[in-house]
Amino acid sequence: MTTEQTTRRTTAQDGAAVLRLPARPGSPGPPPDADLRERLGEFRALLVISLLMTESANEDQILELASSSAAGLGPWRIEGYRFTDGQWHPGLGGAAAAPASLAGQLVTLGSKGGPVTVPGRGWAWAYPLRGVGGLLGHLVASCAAEPTTEQRFLIQVLAQQTGVAVSNARLHARERATAAELAATNDALAETVSRLQRSMDIHQRLTSVAVSGEGQPGIAKALHELTGMAVAIEDRYGNLTAWAGPGQPRPYPKESFAKREHLLRRLMRASSPTRDGERLMLLASPRTDVLGVLALIDPERRADHADLVALEHGATVLAMELARLRGIADAELRLRRDLVHDLLAGTDDESALTRAEALDYDLRRPHRVVVIQGKGRARAHDALLGAVRRAMRQARQDGLFEMWSGDVAVVTAGQADWEQLRRAIMSDLGGQVCIGVGGATARPSELPRSLREAGLALRLQQTLLPGNSACEYPKLGIFRMLAAIPDLSDVESFVREWLGSLLDYDARRSAELVHTLTQYLEHGGNYDATAAELSVHKSTLKYRLQRIRELTGLELNDPDVHFNLQLATRAWGTLQALRE
Repeated sequence: MTTEQTTRRTTAQDGAAVLRLPARPGSPGPPPDADLRERLGEFRALLVISLLMTESANEDQILELASSSAAGLGPWRIEGYRFTDGQWHPGLGGAAAAPASLAGQLVTLGSKGGPVTVPGRGWAWAYPLRGVGGLLGHLVASCAAEPTTEQRFLIQVLAQQTGVAVSNARLHARERATAAELAATNDALAETVSRLQRSMDIHQRLTSVAVSGEGQPGIAKALHELTGMAVAIEDRYGNLTAWAGPGQPRPYPKESFAKREHLLRRLMRASSPTRDGERLMLLASPRTDVLGVLALIDPERRADHADLVALEHGATVLAMELARLRGIADAELRLRRDLVHDLLAGTDDESALTRAEALDYDLRRPHRVVVIQGKGRARAHDALLGAVRRAMRQARQDGLFEMWSGDVAVVTAGQADWEQLRRAIMSDLGGQVCIGVGGATARPSELPRSLREAGLALRLQQTLLPGNSACEYPKLGIFRMLAAIPDLSDVESFVREWLGSLLDYDARRSAELVHTLTQYLEHGGNYDATAAELSVHKSTLKYRLQRIRELTGLELNDPDVHFNLQLATRAWGTLQALRE
């Protein structure tokens, strides 16, 4: 038999006992009709209270209803309710806080209930409050004097009905909480599904842009269609590379270098969409040396979670596009460098022309090699190469570029003002620059000859010729004729005949008499110009010339001697350049 069935049986037995009212002392026979009506009225009131408590889903309302009805059922009152979780709910007229000793008494009584002590009250009893799940707590009732059996029965029934009503109310509360939690979970799930669907749509749209090769304009257009906002794509320096949507500013505003670098540092640290005024910006950086910025124009600040997701997907696709473009550029640059290297080292015409056509470069025109040597303020390995590229672009000259033994070799079909080009490179580089220009070639396989001529012109400029102006091999005159002689033994003999004593002296003393004589003759015997070129005092120059006269026994002012010495020094310089 269950607890609820036992409770109902006990209540029914007590109710029957109450209905069998004893006769008053000295008055045999059944009780008067008035007493019976009073008992029936109490039961009717108890029934109404039970119905009201059962229909209520509010626990506090149930407890208040039970407390307020006690006064109509007898001279007793409900002190309060103490539940198993330790909470105390006072009844009408009861103490706001449970008496200190009451908790211990209730623990001793357990689920049976029994007498308890309440200060100031002649009688007090704890009735168990039972529900479907077991003991809920106790209803503590008190009276000035011990109530009658009929009154105690009413209290017991009220306690039982209160426990059932509270149990039902808690069950309903749990059901409502479960239903609310389930509804919230369903709403959250629906929201999650909606976001995932939107994210999938965004991913699919932007992926199709990446696959179809629409480039940066396609990325900007897709992001504009997904968000409804204008979209801008900028390079590292703030230059606009793509725009989609209305309101494109013309001209496009560009920040100062310092502000741009500060913004890029902010975006790098954030690694998530960052607001900068009217723009929501995100960095696209597939490599440390490749940067792009994707921006949503959002002056009204209405971008939501889906817009941020679209911006993040767009930045990912933009990073892939930038990596692709840089990969193509690097591959083309590598192929160009390989082609230049092979052209300078020597290759067949057919292979060279085919590779040049693949790079969209016309190698069928006559080309020459230009060798550029220089050092500037920048220590970067490619500083000279960058300065040469910019100067050639400014001079509207195309060509193929490659670093060659520390210098820059340019294969070009242009015929430029080489001295003006040298000055432009020198201005960009911030240092001294020397240029040697080789002769033109009709076929790619002849370019190694042009390279040798450009190198020879460069070395002659540095060792023999006055000044630092660009040196063109076709304009070298006697130097070019000397360099073209296949057998140089006669030339070497001629040099030894006229300069042998000076060469031996320089070798023994680490002197520079041959170089001094060369500059003196190239400057037409001008003392001031020669001293300035050698960076020595005029008296030092005169001493060296006197020493040359003593060693050679020659008179430098004699026209024949002057001619042969100048030819010998030029031949010596040509031999030196050829040996190098």
